[in-house]
Amino acid sequence: MPLEAVNGKVVRARVAPQAPVLARRGSMLGYSGQVTFRPVHGQGQGVGGFVGAAMSGESNPMMATEGAGEVLYGYRGLYATVLELDGTAPLVCEADRLLVHDAHLQTSVQFLGSGGVRSAVRGAFTGQGLFTTNVHGRGAVAVLSHGGAFPLQVSGGTIGVDPQAYVGHVGQLSVDLAAKVGFRDAVGRGSGEAIQLKISGHGTVYVQASEKKF
Repeated sequence: MPLEAVNGKVVRARVAPQAPVLARRGSMLGYSGQVTFRPVHGQGQGVGGFVGAAMSGESNPMMATEGAGEVLYGYRGLYATVLELDGTAPLVCEADRLLVHDAHLQTSVQFLGSGGVRSAVRGAFTGQGLFTTNVHGRGAVAVLSHGGAFPLQVSGGTIGVDPQAYVGHVGQLSVDLAAKVGFRDAVGRGSGEAIQLKISGHGTVYVQASEKKF
């Protein structure tokens, strides 16, 4: 396994000549062996076909790590969760959630507005803006969160998730915004959960243990 959790906030990547990794710039904590680091520019495709965040209007500069050795990654004391993708469905998450991933994984930018006004509004409430990132292929990826991320399984039904707690999802899932704003919410006496994400289908939703935005 090229990525493994050292603790809740640090991930170790085993880098080999045929197994480079991509990581968020500024996230390298330490390394051993003969490894090199180089920036992956925002425009076009870099190692592993990474499509830069500059194309989406979001800033998430990445760097390639190549050579042979082990590298420790972490970012601003945020929690890091390692996910294994089996290639059957992409990971959908915000671009700035990505800490490090196998370089052969493909990433693409998705315009949430293509799903209509509901998708655009959902992006605003989740903090994703009008864009999100899809990570395709078979391999490992580490995502960032406040307080750690835990999985919720969806098996043909529907679950509700707080927009600020949503980290990402994998599988055949539909994500819709549900707004239930009544008089009590309007005057500030509601539950504080008037806006929710309704997620249905088959797959896994990752939720952070916090409603704090990045």
